[in-house]
Amino acid sequence: MGSTQLEPVPEPKYWHLKTVLSDALDSEFAVGEILPNERELAARFGVARATLRQALEQLELEGRLQRRRGVGTTVAPPRMGVAVTDPEHSWPGAPGDAWQPVDAAEQTPPGAVARLLDMDPATSLHTVRRTRKTRGQPVATEVLYVPAAGVPGLAADAPPTGPVRAHAVLRELQRLRLEGQDQAVELGSARADDAKQLDRLPGSPVLVVTTRYFSGGRTAAVAVATYRADTCRLTFGDATAPAVQLLAG
Repeated sequence: MGSTQLEPVPEPKYWHLKTVLSDALDSEFAVGEILPNERELAARFGVARATLRQALEQLELEGRLQRRRGVGTTVAPPRMGVAVTDPEHSWPGAPGDAWQPVDAAEQTPPGAVARLLDMDPATSLHTVRRTRKTRGQPVATEVLYVPAAGVPGLAADAPPTGPVRAHAVLRELQRLRLEGQDQAVELGSARADDAKQLDRLPGSPVLVVTTRYFSGGRTAAVAVATYRADTCRLTFGDATAPAVQLLAG
């Protein structure tokens, strides 16, 4: 079989600009410094603003830049690794858990979550909202979905919403015997509520980590965590336990 010679493809203009901008960030700007506005940057580098935006978006995705409401585009600080995967494979809320419960309620699950739990999507369940911070900065937000059948000991007089109910659901969940868990990671876009929690703009790149917890031969709970993709990378521990690390400034 003969071979096909591929024609060389020119480097996209925005990609070359990204490299030039990256060099400028290293030599001309300090961490936290606000970049000039798009008009000034486009004029400096002699490119269209659409090309400039593509380059800036790539640098944000790579963690070199941060866009913040009311501030503008700033140079991102050095990254710091924060392990996400729990090597002990414990229930959410167990001692040493870095997540903080902020609210809880009863509501129907999204269709994808209902399928993972093998339940009717019209049936309500317990939802626990949690956040995670590093150096006081929000780096992830999570919704934990727990079917009512999984926490039968939940007190009937527990508040219908709020942190107290969240702690109560987590406490009851830990009474179950955890048999294992698995995780899936996808790249997504921040929804408005998640973006607000993470101090990002809606539509910003995020990593969505879905964790299933198994007990009694079934999926007992599902957690959907949203991480800032501009400061996140995947690392691997051993051959059977992939780990996610968040790099937050």
